[in-house]
Amino acid sequence: MTFSAAEQAAITSIAAKIAGHANEIGAEALERLFLSFPQTKTYFSHLNLSHGSSDLSTHGGKIVNAVVNAAQHLDNLDGALSTLSDLHAQKLRVDPGNFRLLSHSIQVTLAVHFSSDFNAVAQAAWDKFLSAVSSVLVSKYR
Repeated sequence: MTFSAAEQAAITSIAAKIAGHANEIGAEALERLFLSFPQTKTYFSHLNLSHGSSDLSTHGGKIVNAVVNAAQHLDNLDGALSTLSDLHAQKLRVDPGNFRLLSHSIQVTLAVHFSSDFNAVAQAAWDKFLSAVSSVLVSKYR
């Protein structure tokens, strides 16, 4: 997937802003996911999913850091996400539909935290970007 210069700018600008707050943004996105779509908790039964837990913060940080890393490699998402794709498809066997749900939760969280930056252009760019990330993550399921 290719991104226009405007899309790249919107993606990398917000990615740079969230990089220093990965655990906070990630934990909030996961909380939104679990509250909105409780069935997604199935894959996290071994973690403490209560508000403010270190497990939520740690795993949320891993997710956001992976997204930030992907944003830094827009020209090679397959390469940047290959290891994660293998892990989720072959070992964890996460329902591929959950990536779309998580993408939505991430976008809502970004809109809340960066309302002045997360305008229509940025939202469309992030929607396209997270759709591409989800596609790469589910590509090994086939």
